[in-house]
Amino acid sequence: MHLSTTQNLRLATCLSILKLCCGLAVSPHVMADTNVSGVEIEVISETVDSDLVGDPVQDFLSDIDTNEAEQSYQQDTIVDIDSDIDLWSRIKTGYAIPNLKSQYTTNHETWYASRPDYMRRMLERSQKYLFHIVEEVEKRGMPTEIALLPMIESAFNPQAYSRSAASGIWQFIPSTGKSFGLQQNWWVDNRRDVTAATNAALTYLQKLHGMFGTWDLALAAYNAGEGTVQRAINKNRSKGLPTDYESLSLPPETRNYVPKLQAIKNIVTDPERFGLKINSIPNRPYFTRVTTPKQIDAKLAAELAEISFEEFSSLNPSYNRPVITATNDKYQLLLPVWAAERFVTNLANYDKPLTNWQTYNAKRGERMDNIAQKFGINVAQLRSVNGLTSAKKMRVAQPMLVPAIHDDNTDNDINNEESIDVAELEKNNLHESEPKLSSSLIHKVKRGDTLHAIADKYDTDSKILMKINRLKSSKLKVGQTIKLGTTNVSVNKSSRSSTKKVSVKQRVKSKKTKSRNIKARSIVRIR
Repeated sequence: MHLSTTQNLRLATCLSILKLCCGLAVSPHVMADTNVSGVEIEVISETVDSDLVGDPVQDFLSDIDTNEAEQSYQQDTIVDIDSDIDLWSRIKTGYAIPNLKSQYTTNHETWYASRPDYMRRMLERSQKYLFHIVEEVEKRGMPTEIALLPMIESAFNPQAYSRSAASGIWQFIPSTGKSFGLQQNWWVDNRRDVTAATNAALTYLQKLHGMFGTWDLALAAYNAGEGTVQRAINKNRSKGLPTDYESLSLPPETRNYVPKLQAIKNIVTDPERFGLKINSIPNRPYFTRVTTPKQIDAKLAAELAEISFEEFSSLNPSYNRPVITATNDKYQLLLPVWAAERFVTNLANYDKPLTNWQTYNAKRGERMDNIAQKFGINVAQLRSVNGLTSAKKMRVAQPMLVPAIHDDNTDNDINNEESIDVAELEKNNLHESEPKLSSSLIHKVKRGDTLHAIADKYDTDSKILMKINRLKSSKLKVGQTIKLGTTNVSVNKSSRSSTKKVSVKQRVKSKKTKSRNIKARSIVRIR
């Protein structure tokens, strides 16, 4: 009896789990720490690196009781399969889309083959995500070529962002992402969530396959939209012409789309033919999901997992803010398999606040400078942290990130100062689409401008503007330049330069913190 690769893997899994149930010992397996996140990002077509921040959403409570006892932390089951084949071999055995031979394909083969450094970077990035995608593709009975599609969509860059606002490795535009349940708001953009976007993309492709009947037409519709493909089919049908992919009149990008995938497929099948080398990828999970009951700073999560922030960000690229917030009422992280247990152990023993930031909702009539003064940072920093340009008005009840003041009222409280690096938060929240603050902000007076109106526009005070500009009166002339202050100008005396740390008092319990109870699902490693 001949078993397919997938059947062999499933049989091995079942047998190994049976051994576990019978009480047999399972020897541990450690995955190599392959950090590929530091490479230069280069994306095909028009995609560029950027974050997309959607509209603000409802506030969430960010005060954390770090001394709460009996907190549970859950970790996904990991099935680690040690096989003689690597992931590329597994992909090749599942090819099911008919080969496309055309000059378009040859042109793309030449393009990829002439850029070995580009191919190397793309293939290295794919190592983190490819096993998960292949698993999901096979579960749905889809051709395994589909797992290679992110190579032509985004070069496996989860931060890829196009001029048409498509984002993530599967390049969903906002409207299509929302149609398939990908949340996009001030906190997260799940088009960049590798697992959520993969699920959405495969669902969409299956829908398109059901509509058009062949995978090449489904792929064309994924690229150009189902309406474009359907109109092309209707046009040919009305003329009595064939309606297969190669016979349709499609936009140039779509005409090249399936040939691009065919070129990648050919290179993966026989890289030596194109003078390329493809490194083996282990046929086992790279990451696992860890669920915690509390939100946590992204930087702290990386430290507790003992991985670089770049590695952490490559697996958790959907978060727009430096705080991991709830998704479907769960706080979930993706971590390398080899780092998950470290994270769970270190988190259980961590007795300090899990986040140094909190959300604050602006009240009616409250100005930006009032909020900045309340939390000990200057206006420019506050705007930068929250992605607000100087010309953008603040809305009532708009959520904002501000330094958290941890206050725990107990009999044995003591005062303790914790430094918060504002510059670090700015770094994590500034986006390419937002103008960066210059060292000195100015406003050119237009007809009808008054000093009070300018101050109101930039959420400052007219007296401050008079002082900065050394004005003896509030009268202005058209064309006059009004300085709004530098990034280091402080609205109050306690504010400090963005290059320094802002000291925020916090109260910490002197009582010994009860250890957190870890309730992790079992990690099953099959050899």
